[in-house]
Amino acid sequence: MRILMFGAALLILAGSGVAIRMLPAGSTAGPSVAQLGWMAGCLELRSDHRIVEEQRMSVRGASMLGMARTTSDKGLVEYELTLIHQQAGKILFQAWPSGQPTAVFTATSAGPDSAVFAAPEHDFPQVVGYRRSGADSVVAWISGTSGGKVQRIEFPYRRVACLGQPAR
Repeated sequence: MRILMFGAALLILAGSGVAIRMLPAGSTAGPSVAQLGWMAGCLELRSDHRIVEEQRMSVRGASMLGMARTTSDKGLVEYELTLIHQQAGKILFQAWPSGQPTAVFTATSAGPDSAVFAAPEHDFPQVVGYRRSGADSVVAWISGTSGGKVQRIEFPYRRVACLGQPAR
């Protein structure tokens, strides 16, 4: 009886145009960069004399490319290029911060509202995180130990329109 009900449900779903992905028996879907699509777009944090911006492309080819910059009244303070991608069944966050060596963080959690990446061997930070906060905000943070002290720095971003040159 259960097999007939399951078969009937599959036929109904297939007829309705719903995509069905079958996994091998005993397996579960692993982490996927696709779960992090909410991280795409442009984010901004403004204070009196500083602007922090992050921009990340949509998921394509199981990857997301991003960039960030911090500017002040005096000009460019720092920048960073990032790549979120899948490798060997894991989600990696790879960062190229200005004036520093590349750092690779592995996702410890990734979902529809938050993502946390860790690299315990890294100097600082050892953790990079993002959490969606409503429709128009994302709180990002870096944390870890530096100089024997535990630190956490938060970036309460708001979503903004991605600006650029108009297409020609």
